[in-house]
Amino acid sequence: MQDDPIATADEATQQLATRLKTEREARGWSIAELAERSGVSRAMISKVERGEASPTAALLGRLSGPFGLTVSALLARAEAAAPGGVVVRVAEQALWRDPGTGYLRRMVSPPGANPELVQVELPPGARVPYPAASYALLDGRCIWLLEGELLFHEGARTHRLAAGDCLALGLPADCAYENPSATQPCRYVVAVARR
Repeated sequence: MQDDPIATADEATQQLATRLKTEREARGWSIAELAERSGVSRAMISKVERGEASPTAALLGRLSGPFGLTVSALLARAEAAAPGGVVVRVAEQALWRDPGTGYLRRMVSPPGANPELVQVELPPGARVPYPAASYALLDGRCIWLLEGELLFHEGARTHRLAAGDCLALGLPADCAYENPSATQPCRYVVAVARR
């Protein structure tokens, strides 16, 4: 039987638990301070740091912002799976599945690359929100839709993207990625440039 290339749920949960605690402690923050900065309850942060809860993409978005990291950067630090160098072969690209929505994230670019490229497959009917704080330290973001249809909610605006469309985003705002299809997944690439 072939091993699944996606880290098992237990492995991924433990890697994220360790990384979140490391990021928090590196800043000298208590759980209460991270809770205040992120809007996530102390109880949930504690469960995630103990590996008792697997965080969703939306929760990671809320937790990564106060650290000044994108969700992708936080996950890349947790995974630390790709070797150094300038090439990351497709078989070595880190995969992560959101336990809440089932969305599949592939870190396409090598760790630390700027811009950072992430490919996402969003299941039918799935919606993933992120707060503006998770994008506060970025110079720019683009979304390039490869397959399907995507609704991108940016503050009060909604952008409807079809396959091949590319959207450049402005100043950070609360946002959400939504697949309006009831039957087909959508696949897109997010490119982010850090300051």
